Amino acid sequence: MAKRKQGIFGRIWFVVWRFLLFLILILLLFRFVPPPTTAFMLQSQYPVKQTWISIDKLPTYMPLAVVASEDQRFPDHLGVDFAAISKALSQYDDGDGLRGASTITQQTAKNLFLWSGRSFVRKGLEAGLAVSLEALWGKKRILEVYLNIAEFGKGIYGVEAASQHYFGRSASKLTMNQAARLAVLLPSPRTRNPNALTYYLRQRVDWVERQMQQLGPDYLKPIIE
Repeated sequence: MAKRKQGIFGRIWFVVWRFLLFLILILLLFRFVPPPTTAFMLQSQYPVKQTWISIDKLPTYMPLAVVASEDQRFPDHLGVDFAAISKALSQYDDGDGLRGASTITQQTAKNLFLWSGRSFVRKGLEAGLAVSLEALWGKKRILEVYLNIAEFGKGIYGVEAASQHYFGRSASKLTMNQAARLAVLLPSPRTRNPNALTYYLRQRVDWVERQMQQLGPDYLKPIIE
């Protein structure tokens, strides 16, 4: 009986370590090569539009707008913001649904490999992948991939496709206001349009621009350069 259990655990471990090795190799590959697709793109019910653009070709305020809107502690955390997670769990214990707390690194991991929806299982996988991305990619690559795979509309992935679709120009030519307007789409991209913002979202754009000014143009300089 003991030998049988050892055999089962041995086979499970054999599968697990091979899967982890494969995952590490994929992550190392995507550190240098643009991902050809993502889990979210494969699950999309709309035709996918995406064009890769190097972060070095973007105006510095495009990544700054996303960080200001989504994850201002991005330069400092290790992929997981434990303070935000603690707050989300407290709200969950108080009867609210499981919400928020995802860093840009976690969102990158989710978009690449996982699925939408809120559950502890997905959150756990997301956190583990986020820590791996931080270790293997670094901040600049994470931010670059995120800006190229985040959904900005129905089937519209990445800032270049979004900029072409909404503003008729390359993301390299975005204004600061346009960058902020794209950033406010991210929590709910399929129901928002930067050219037809509600009063609340216009206020949100103003807030993002103020945050960008407070953070300063050099806030991401240690990461991007």
